[in-house]
Amino acid sequence: MQQLALFLQTAVQMGTPILFGTLGGILCEKAGNINLGVEGMMLLGAVFGFKTAFSTGNPLLAIVAAGLAGAFGALIYAVITVTLRGNHTVTGLTLTIFGTGVSGLLGKPLGGKTLPATIASAFAAYDVPGLSKIPVLGEMFFRQSIYVQIAPILAILLYFYLNRTRFGLNLRAVGENPGAADASGVDVNLYKYVHLLMGGFLCGMGGAYLSIVFVPLWQDNLTAGIGWIAVALVIFATWNPAKAVCGAYFFGALRGIGFKLQNVDLRMFGYKIMISSQLLDMIPYLMTIIVLLLIVRGKKRENQPPAALGNPYFREER
Repeated sequence: MQQLALFLQTAVQMGTPILFGTLGGILCEKAGNINLGVEGMMLLGAVFGFKTAFSTGNPLLAIVAAGLAGAFGALIYAVITVTLRGNHTVTGLTLTIFGTGVSGLLGKPLGGKTLPATIASAFAAYDVPGLSKIPVLGEMFFRQSIYVQIAPILAILLYFYLNRTRFGLNLRAVGENPGAADASGVDVNLYKYVHLLMGGFLCGMGGAYLSIVFVPLWQDNLTAGIGWIAVALVIFATWNPAKAVCGAYFFGALRGIGFKLQNVDLRMFGYKIMISSQLLDMIPYLMTIIVLLLIVRGKKRENQPPAALGNPYFREER
């Protein structure tokens, strides 16, 4: 039981950055914009969060800087796709290239640097009184860093925002039929800008988790494809933040399995079985492809993307 609890704890830790990226992606796509730049925004958040944490030793300032860096990437994307009506797919891919280049440039002098003790103590795992004693569940959620615990709370809040508030319902209308939303008095472009920036902020936070909590050392290409898993998970979760929590931790568990098997001595009929670490690293990505194939076969209306997803909005064509 203890081994299971520890494995699930690791799965939650590894699923946290995926969850942040997925929530950011859901906000973007609910606004009708396909943003394939999640990886780039996460890398921007990672490098600016680490740089701020290293320079100031202020954990709150580091998170804000990371979120703003992700939001800046989203602003570039929004200007091109909303105002200039550029192609969503090409712009998102360009944003990923941009984020990768900027993080590599700014992160080069940060290699080998360690973060101040104030950062480590602020994001260290701690026991929530009473709740941490719950079997399995206590290890998973209540003996974690506060950064880890924030992610599912944000997912729940986002779920209620999208489904129980006027602003959330307006956002869904923008993603489904921007012409009808515009005719009813909703400022379509304003909603797109605000929610794209919010999505970028969440992606930046996901990147900062990797650089200042999970791996508190700077490494090039720190996200290692997590942003692309998040893009796929948006579809896997059927644009539902509540489902995104389960999906993110599922993929976190797959990544955890790869780490665990690297250190396991497997033997069959007296022979030692060597499993390539590269093959183990492929497990989450292979599962991503399988999941997408299963999802696209479903024809249920609730599993379909927003109707206007990826279509530039021309008010004159209303």
